[in-house]
Amino acid sequence: MTVELEKRPAPPITGHRRRRAVLAFTVAAVVLVALALASAAIGQVPTTPAEVAGSVAHRIGLDWGPVPAHPAGEVTLWEVRFPRVILAILVGAALATAGALLQGVFANPLAEPGVIGVSSGAAVGAGTVIVFGGAFVAAWSVAAAAFAAGLFTTALVYVLSRSGGRTEVVTLVLTGVAVNAFAGGLIAFLLFVASPAARDQIVFWQLGSLNGATWDAVTVVAVLTVAGTAAAILVAPRLDLLALGESAARHLGVDVERLRRTVIVIVAVLTTAGVAFTGIILFVGLIVPHVVRMIVGPGHRALIPVSAVLGAVVLLGADVAARSLVDNADLPLGMLTSLIGAPFFFWLLRRTRARAGGWA
Repeated sequence: MTVELEKRPAPPITGHRRRRAVLAFTVAAVVLVALALASAAIGQVPTTPAEVAGSVAHRIGLDWGPVPAHPAGEVTLWEVRFPRVILAILVGAALATAGALLQGVFANPLAEPGVIGVSSGAAVGAGTVIVFGGAFVAAWSVAAAAFAAGLFTTALVYVLSRSGGRTEVVTLVLTGVAVNAFAGGLIAFLLFVASPAARDQIVFWQLGSLNGATWDAVTVVAVLTVAGTAAAILVAPRLDLLALGESAARHLGVDVERLRRTVIVIVAVLTTAGVAFTGIILFVGLIVPHVVRMIVGPGHRALIPVSAVLGAVVLLGADVAARSLVDNADLPLGMLTSLIGAPFFFWLLRRTRARAGGWA
């Protein structure tokens, strides 16, 4: 028995639904700003949220608020903390948007980039460049390798999971499990042949962390995230038509297979934005779009932007927790998202199966 989203058109974003979407977006944006100020204030160099806001205001030419009193405060904020905060926002938005796209195009609430193998596949690509690239490895070359491997992995899972012209959710998840296992073997091989420095970088990816955040990394991720999110918003109306079913969507002028190929490319871009520099962070793309769908409805024109902002909130909040739960320690970010996301995934599976008629 498969679990699929109900085949029905997404209602227009008007009236009450529009107000809920605007309210959800606004609340998430306010929480995101508050979290960003709190996150930038956390660290060994004492800084307050007011000093963080004042530093930003002075940088943009506004004579408002206090600046960090500590002699190293300004350097710490702009060279260490702000890149980390911005990278968390970008990666969270990218993963949540990718999850919303996959859930829409596959018409099921269980699709997520990590579940279908794209994250681990992209990590293999980036890890290969780090191990065999020598001293000439640059941020763009790592991102390009992760993009190519992530795109190939996503396309492979999509092709292998199709049967009789359809993509069944059970086949999709099982194919993703197999691809994840194979990618895990490749990562183990890379760890075996890698130098100590390269091995540390691969392990860092597997754990998931924002410790390596730099402005160079932010630049790469920002380009991929902005491009991918913009493309996701452009295909949102066609995803709403696809919710009617493939036959109805074709009659309304949607090239279903072309749309799915386009979404695969967008998902690869967005997922790569996270994997290339922060490691494998699971379940953000599963949890966030599903929660947003329950709040604002299934219409992708609202679902995608709200998911992007809430995804940024979730990952930035997880990073704040990673640096705050244990004194003088930075917990692995991927560990935290998995500890929260795995139980949610199980609850979601039970909920969707129960709504579909119970366990089979």
